Parts: sequence; C-alpha cells; structure tokens
Amino acid sequence: MIDEEDFDLDERLPYWAELWPSALALARHLSTRDLTGARAIELGCGVGLPTITVLARGAEVIATDHYEAALDFTAYNAGRNLGREPETVLLDWREPDIGGLGTFDLVLAADVLYERKNAAALADLVPRLLAPGGEAVFADPRRDEAPIFLKAMEGLGFEDVLEDTTVEQGAKEVKVLLHRLRR
Repeated sequence: MIDEEDFDLDERLPYWAELWPSALALARHLSTRDLTGARAIELGCGVGLPTITVLARGAEVIATDHYEAALDFTAYNAGRNLGREPETVLLDWREPDIGGLGTFDLVLAADVLYERKNAAALADLVPRLLAPGGEAVFADPRRDEAPIFLKAMEGLGFEDVLEDTTVEQGAKEVKVLLHRLRR
C-alpha cells in the first residue's frame, strides 16, 4: 500500500487504512446526535467511520482526505453499509482549495494532530470551514501536537468543551479526548 513516489515527496504512509481508536470514539459520540439537515465535513476521513455515522444520522457530509484511495474506500464503505455515498474531496490542509465548499455546521476529525505542521494548518483551516454557531469535534488520543492546535483555536476565540472516553483495542484500552470547539 505504500506509494514510493508519495513517500519520497511527502513521507506519506497509508495511515488512512487503519480504523483508529479516535475514529471509533468520534463515531460513538456522533451516533447519539440527530443531525438531520446539518452540513458536515470530515477532515482526514481514512476508512470513513465518522463520515458514515453522520450520514446515517441525517447529515449531508463531505469526506476529505489527502489520499484518493481513502476517499474511494470511504465512498465504497458508505455505499455498502448505507446504500448511499457521501461527496468526497481530495484536500491538502497545508494548501487547501476550499472555494465552493461553503461552510459547515459540523467539522470533524479523528487522530489528525500527530504532526506539528498538521496542527498549524488545521488551526488555519477549521475557522474558515465552520459556519456561525457551528461546532468542530476533534477526537485525539493525547498526541503531543494537540495542545498546539488547541492553543491556536483558543487564540481565535474558540472554547473547548472536553469529554474523555476509553476505546478498547485488542487487549488494551486507549484513552481518547473529544474536543468540542465552538466560538
């Protein structure tokens, strides 16, 4: 699954192909909400579990990732499980082309704060995607770079309502923080 050319260009590995504990925690959180009529976007959709969850809960959703294969898999996964597919968009957070996407009631991401460059890029991108009164929900397993993102969001006037949860993964338990960010 490793594309040598992509790796040489950007040290890209197919992290998208694993169902991470943070995606499970985010999907569980979202599965209790009525999202009928909401517009949502998932940043770094991977295999698409949070996207599929919000789609099943009534939202119109756009799944984004930096890998075309992740988008293909998410669309397939949603079609197979729900009988319909989300819109998918290839998106590079560091050079985002978001013209025409509009704004969203819900911006979602699971375990995307693992590199400093991601934290800064997402702190710039999320406010541009979020509609007035909207919420960004980031699930994070306490990555070292998460505080950089959260401090930047606080500086932009966002309040972080924090929830913690535990996800079982094999024989171990993973603590995941859900950051619910609103202005």
